[in-house]
Amino acid sequence: MNCFFVTDLHGKISRYQSLINEIKKELPDIVLIGGDLLPGFNTLYGDFITGYLIPLFEDLKNELKDKYPKIFIIMGNDDPRIEEKKIIEAEKKEIWNYLHGKKITYKGFDFYGYAYVPPTPFRLKDWEKFDISRYVDIGCVSPLEGSRTIKVNSVDIEYHTIAKDLQKLMPGDLSKSICLFHAPPYKTYLDRADLDGKIIDHVQVDVHVGSIAIKNFIESKFPKITLHGHIHESSRITRQWQEKIKKTYSFSAAWDGIELALIKFDPEYPEKAERILLD
Repeated sequence: MNCFFVTDLHGKISRYQSLINEIKKELPDIVLIGGDLLPGFNTLYGDFITGYLIPLFEDLKNELKDKYPKIFIIMGNDDPRIEEKKIIEAEKKEIWNYLHGKKITYKGFDFYGYAYVPPTPFRLKDWEKFDISRYVDIGCVSPLEGSRTIKVNSVDIEYHTIAKDLQKLMPGDLSKSICLFHAPPYKTYLDRADLDGKIIDHVQVDVHVGSIAIKNFIESKFPKITLHGHIHESSRITRQWQEKIKKTYSFSAAWDGIELALIKFDPEYPEKAERILLD
């Protein structure tokens, strides 16, 4: 089974077009898109989803017909959640499956999606949660502050964590599971930020900015494959886009170059995964 994984396209038309071209060329069975779909929150993204993204995949579906891949998609921390309803509504057109907070079994594998990330320095908090506790890294803005595009119960913000969500979403045997995250696991090759030498209040900022909850989840539940994005510069700094964590193969398709980073893998043989950069 041939799978594609991309993430953090950030509304860049050239990256979407590179993805479409590669799908037409190789006809994968499954395409997973790991969030940060839209142009930046501070830009005028207008009707990017209904005016560009949905028609793009509708046209591809009409062209490929029965060779059209199964597409799983989540949002990311730069995507205003007020736009989520458009992604969900597009499921009726059968162009993708919105995977956040869900399990979908397909071709013998269980696919899970989870979009939340730990607190960041950024103001938009639609897709941020406390990680394992109410601790917030120095330099980051608490989920209790910042701004949101939809209303959320204050109790949920204060007491719900990524760790609790993962326990509820992914119980049981995960040996045949592929987990689509936006955040990477903490203290790995995949979460290394460009923060060397950054001091705030006389304290060195942690250069690893991934999720402790996701790392603990991987180390205790052993999903077969986990997919990540969010930290664009990590693979440039570490020169690694993958890491094996105990039994789990973890891949990141985040990239801070102009190209589209595309990971190709067969879930039966994750050790043979490859990453290519497409202009």
